[in-house]
Amino acid sequence: MKTYDWIVVGGGITGATLAYELAKAGFSVLLLEQYTRPQNATRYSYGGLAYWSGSTLLTRQLCEDAIARYHILSQELDADIQFRELDLLLTISADCYPEATAASYNHFAIPPRLLSVQEACELEPQLNREAISGALTVKHGHIHPEKTAQAYIQAFLRAGGEMQITQVLQVLQNGVKTTTATFHSANIVICAGGLSRQLLKTAGIPIKLYFTHAEIIETPPLDVQLRTLVMPANLQRFQLEAESSQVDELWDELGNELVTPILDAGAIQFQDGSIRIGQISRAIADPHAKVNSEVSEKWLRRSIKQILPALENLPGTWYHCLVAFSSDRLALIGAIPGFEGVHVFAGFSNPLVIVPPLAERFAKFAAGNKDEIIAQLSL
Repeated sequence: MKTYDWIVVGGGITGATLAYELAKAGFSVLLLEQYTRPQNATRYSYGGLAYWSGSTLLTRQLCEDAIARYHILSQELDADIQFRELDLLLTISADCYPEATAASYNHFAIPPRLLSVQEACELEPQLNREAISGALTVKHGHIHPEKTAQAYIQAFLRAGGEMQITQVLQVLQNGVKTTTATFHSANIVICAGGLSRQLLKTAGIPIKLYFTHAEIIETPPLDVQLRTLVMPANLQRFQLEAESSQVDELWDELGNELVTPILDAGAIQFQDGSIRIGQISRAIADPHAKVNSEVSEKWLRRSIKQILPALENLPGTWYHCLVAFSSDRLALIGAIPGFEGVHVFAGFSNPLVIVPPLAERFAKFAAGNKDEIIAQLSL
C-alpha cells in the first residue's frame, strides 16, 4: 500500500498550485479532485490579479512576489495562462462622493486614480454615465483562471505527482477516505475552498473558515466589447463576509442565512470574447443550499443594466459556486493544532494573486526552510 508525503484535497487554483510546488520541492504528492472539470470558484472567477492592493507589509510583499511570478509563469508551466495587464475600472455610484471614495483607497500600495464621469466613459464606452459620479482606475493583472489551474496540474503531473478524480468523504489520521478508495499519507492539506469547513468537520476538526454562495452569468464569445474590468468601488462583499463571520456557531446550523444577500455589479471579458457578469453573494451556512437561479439571474441582469446597459440581455448561462473566506481576510494556512499531519491552505480573499507566492513558500517551509510569512500566517 503506497503512502504519500502529502495528499492535497481540491483541484482548484489553490490545490493545483500547492500540489505543484510540493512536488517541485521533492515530495511524493497525490492530488484529489472530485470533478473532471471542477465547478468551483476558480472556474467562475473574474480572473483578476489585484497586485496593486497590498495594504500591509505582509500583503505588499506577497503582491510584489506574485506579479514577478506571473511574468514568468507561462514559461515555467509551459502553457498559455493568458496573462495580461488591463485597466480596472471601479465605478462610484451617483449618490456617493468621488473624493471620499478615492480617499478610502489611499492605503493601498498603488492607490487608484480618480476619474471624472467623462474620463471614465472614455476609458469604458459601455458605461452608463447617469449611474456614476466618477470612477477609480488602476492597472490590474488578469489571467484565465481555469487554464492556469490546468497548467499547474499538468506541470504537477510532469513533475511526478499523481492525481485521482474522486470525492473525499472523510479526513483520517493518516490519510483520506474517498468514494473509490482510502489513500494514506504522512500529511493531508485541505484546499477545498468553500467545502473545507464541512470536510474537516468529518474528522472532528473545528475551523473558522466560511463561504459565500457566489452567482454569475457567463456568456458565449460575443461581438460586444469591454475595454476594462468593471467592478464597484464600494464592494459590499467584504462587509458581508465580516458581518456573517462574527458568530462562528451560527455556521453549524445548516441552511442558516446569516445576512442579507448582496450584489456587486461588475463584468470582465476574456480573450475569447466571452463575458462574466456578476456577482451575487449569499452567506448561507449549508454548502449544498439550493438557490433560485431564475430569480437570481433576473436580479443580476437588472443590476448590470444600471452600470453597463449593453450587457443586460446578452445570451448567457447562470452559474453558482462557493467562495471561501476567513474572518480577517487573511488565509488560514498550516498545521491544525492538535491534529497531527492535518493542514489547511484555504480562505483566501484574493487567491489568484497571493496563492502562487504563498504555495511556493509553504512547500519550502514544509521541506524545512524557515519562512517568516508562513510562520506569521500559521494557525
